[in-house]
Amino acid sequence: MSQKQLKEAFISNLNGTSLLEVSLGLPLAPLCLLCRGLLLILYYLHNGKPLSSRKYSLLLDFVVLVSPLLFSCTVLSPVVFFPPSIIAAICAGIFSKIYSQRKHDTRAPFRQIVKDFQKTYLDSEYIPAITAFRVYVNVLTSIGILAVDFPQFPRRYAKAETYGTGVMDLGVGAFIFGNALVCPEVRQKSYVTQPKFSHLAKQVFSIWPLIFLGVGRLLSVKSIEYHEHTSEYGVHWNFFFTLAFVRLAASLLLAIIPKNKSWIVAMNLAVLYQLILNITPLKTFVLHGNGKDTRVGFFSANREGLLSLFGYLAIYMASVQVGLYLMKRRNSVKDWMEAVCFLLLTVLVLFVLLHLSQAHADPVSRRMANLSYCIWVIAHCLTFFVFFVVTDLVLLFTKLLVKGSSVPSCWSVAKPPNASKKDETEAVPIRRESELSHACLISAVNKNQLLFFLLANVMTGIVNITIDTIHSKTAFTLCILHLYMFFNCLIMYTLHAKNIVLKFW
Repeated sequence: MSQKQLKEAFISNLNGTSLLEVSLGLPLAPLCLLCRGLLLILYYLHNGKPLSSRKYSLLLDFVVLVSPLLFSCTVLSPVVFFPPSIIAAICAGIFSKIYSQRKHDTRAPFRQIVKDFQKTYLDSEYIPAITAFRVYVNVLTSIGILAVDFPQFPRRYAKAETYGTGVMDLGVGAFIFGNALVCPEVRQKSYVTQPKFSHLAKQVFSIWPLIFLGVGRLLSVKSIEYHEHTSEYGVHWNFFFTLAFVRLAASLLLAIIPKNKSWIVAMNLAVLYQLILNITPLKTFVLHGNGKDTRVGFFSANREGLLSLFGYLAIYMASVQVGLYLMKRRNSVKDWMEAVCFLLLTVLVLFVLLHLSQAHADPVSRRMANLSYCIWVIAHCLTFFVFFVVTDLVLLFTKLLVKGSSVPSCWSVAKPPNASKKDETEAVPIRRESELSHACLISAVNKNQLLFFLLANVMTGIVNITIDTIHSKTAFTLCILHLYMFFNCLIMYTLHAKNIVLKFW
């Protein structure tokens, strides 16, 4: 077998892992973010000033926010519960130290602190959990697309061939979910002021970079005979095309249907698509083509990519509804605690529906993006997001214990609505000043998300062309993965430091 065939076989015919294992890995990234925030608060408590060195900030962010993810999907994968447990214990220790060492003049009974915390007012227009969710989905995807080519990355975490729940199967849907959370229809940017036709034309124009990247990837993969998993999207299709056409189709639907009814569209679309899969030969066609697993003609050659658009569109529309719910004006901690409870209840209902769907309709299949896959993705994305909201609330609570401390990409206290205009104008810039004064990897990646993803794809290709990844030793694999992610993060960090945003569409 050639090197190309070996690599294709290495990522093919896999069955994923259990729902439980995927769920157990979800708290890791939020815990890393919590640990970084607590360390910054502890630094301020001891030194009386925030960490201002860009060099040390980058090092801290990479070691705490990224490195644990690399270890958890390689050498620590046999003990999936171990990394979150260790980091949670470290966070508990740091919080205990902060609580015991806070200044005497700010000490108050714990019950009183909790009451004051619940009444704390927040900047209702800024939701750091959305930023953290989208950045970490991007970071985790970037790790996965290269790590999957190394033997230290468990085969059960890779994309399942037909049915199954691999970690990378979740990543694809989470990317769609994260994009929908900040779409113009949710943010209401130009959606209300512009005519619908003008807004729709703008959305059509905005997808050209994704089409361009999709064509670029197609041509480069074919020209250098790069290994590819054909049953993932098809012969010519790729994820950039999926992102583009899902966004275009969603914009068309949202131009016709009220956006607050998007959950109804999502539900009907997913259920109808599943019914068609079950009662027609469509499922057989997706899995086996015209009976002999042939790929003659454009539609048959790219059947997975084209037909899975229905499932991804359902995920996108459901995520628009989630985004609209999250963007509701919430001024206080208490409001967000109530929102967390509602989201957890929604997750519980979704897991019940997932059990029923797998038992009576079809098991989870990313290849078809069926009903079970849609429910699974939305349930896990909501759970992942809730972890980030809880992380932000814990960091905000800790900041209240240490007056003057700040954490980048986190909520800051705002003045109550009845405060004087002078106080209010003084309170608003707190978050912006914090973001400018702190070098933050989360903010850096968030500023150039598409560039980060593109850079990760290019670097993955370069590594695979120059290195025999399949036969790499553990120490070498960890070294390559850390260098790869550090280079990607360093580029984003440098652009952020110079306030450069490479968005020209």
